[in-house]
Amino acid sequence: MEDTKHIRISDFDYDLPDGRIAKFPLARRDSSKLLVYRGGRISEDVFSSLPEYIPAGTLMLFNNTKVIQARLHFRKATGALIEVFCLEPYSPVDYAINFQQRTCCQWLCLVGNLKKWKEGPLERHVTVDGREVLLRAENVGTVGTSQLVKFSWTGDITFSDLLESVGELPIPPYLNRAAEDSDKDTYQTVYSKIEGSVAAPTAGLHFTSDVLDSLRAHGVECDELTLHVGAGTFRPVKSEEIAGHSMHTETIAVRRSTVKRILEHGCSVTAVGTTSVRTVESLYYIGAKLPGITDPDMVHLHVGQWEPYDNVPDISPDAALHNIIEYMDRNAMDVLHASTGIMIAPGYTYHYVKSMVTNFHQPKSTLLLLVSAFVNGDWRNIYDYAMSHGFRFLSYGDSSLLIP
Repeated sequence: MEDTKHIRISDFDYDLPDGRIAKFPLARRDSSKLLVYRGGRISEDVFSSLPEYIPAGTLMLFNNTKVIQARLHFRKATGALIEVFCLEPYSPVDYAINFQQRTCCQWLCLVGNLKKWKEGPLERHVTVDGREVLLRAENVGTVGTSQLVKFSWTGDITFSDLLESVGELPIPPYLNRAAEDSDKDTYQTVYSKIEGSVAAPTAGLHFTSDVLDSLRAHGVECDELTLHVGAGTFRPVKSEEIAGHSMHTETIAVRRSTVKRILEHGCSVTAVGTTSVRTVESLYYIGAKLPGITDPDMVHLHVGQWEPYDNVPDISPDAALHNIIEYMDRNAMDVLHASTGIMIAPGYTYHYVKSMVTNFHQPKSTLLLLVSAFVNGDWRNIYDYAMSHGFRFLSYGDSSLLIP
């Protein structure tokens, strides 16, 4: 535990020239390059060939979250531009219920140019589906590192429709460009369904209907879970040791049928993206603390940042999943709703993920720590190969299949 906390983030730095960051995706998603790391050996292929590397009978897990158009812009009478970036719902706290509100709701937000928004509401007249709508934003106050903003609007439309019409897609800041109309399509996975993310689960951006069909034809089973990606995914580690970094909390949802399938596959899965990794690995710690809990209260269903290293549970991976199924059956639940702030870093023991599909991540990031933990510290060989063989990096970049 202490060894993990004292990891120096400077050991996970590498030189990433701006020219190697993919600013736009390729015209065809599955024509991206695929680095294959298997047992320490590295080769490369085209992403459309991925099904050839996944054995029949494998269970692949995909994050079906959908990116919302979370950036809203208001202009004050003085001319000052205020950006309100919706991070997560505050009231109602449930994403689906919040998105269906028709008059008002509250969100935790990041506010750009906050110093110019001293008092009073911001207002904006917009047209949504041919209706004139007055959108109002009121700064309720500071909550943690965010601003609590109350939105209210006329026109009897849902907040989801409002964001879809007047919001902007929050593409990653490191792209150093404004969002374009094309991003509305290319910055969503083809299987995105559940609204709530402010960043795409980018490993999934390479998949096409053809690749998914080919996987199934090869005998691969595909299932979905949900983790709503927060803005904290872009936050670099600024402390010298990772003990000084606070992980952001993200909400997750996993169906009972998915938990059962993981059990049926011997607690062995291929995870598409680090968000799927964090979701499925969090199930172990949720399952470990469920015995004795009868109240289906989400407070109990949170995985803390250092939980994998403090008082490690003495329970098998399959027993943890059985506990979850028993808990869901006891409370007549089809879907497990929880949250996680899990930190996966060298010293972590993986419980369910045996291989993963993932992009190439930022230097000194928690995602690079996760990859290093998975490949037993061999991340630098992988990244040196990618850099010297023309791979494109970050969200719109190329992909890798990691099989330790």
